[in-house]
Amino acid sequence: MWIQDLRELCEANFEDRLTGQNQVEMLRNKWKEAFSEGDIDIVLFKGLERRADLLVNAEDSIWTSLLDDEDFWKAGWGSEV
Repeated sequence: MWIQDLRELCEANFEDRLTGQNQVEMLRNKWKEAFSEGDIDIVLFKGLERRADLLVNAEDSIWTSLLDDEDFWKAGWGSEV
């Protein structure tokens, strides 16, 4: 659910990176709260954080590249093996 919400938020702001990045930060605060309350497990939390770090620090070309990358949105993306 959280990854899908993040993706939909980003896609809604595909052409407005700065607004999208601000909204990612707002959503990030919500999942941090859910994590602190035990509603999100550590694996999902780390995956969300890895994605958010890249998204909020992305320049325009990276922003659009990440949003178009299907692998970026798959469960387990960037996990430490």
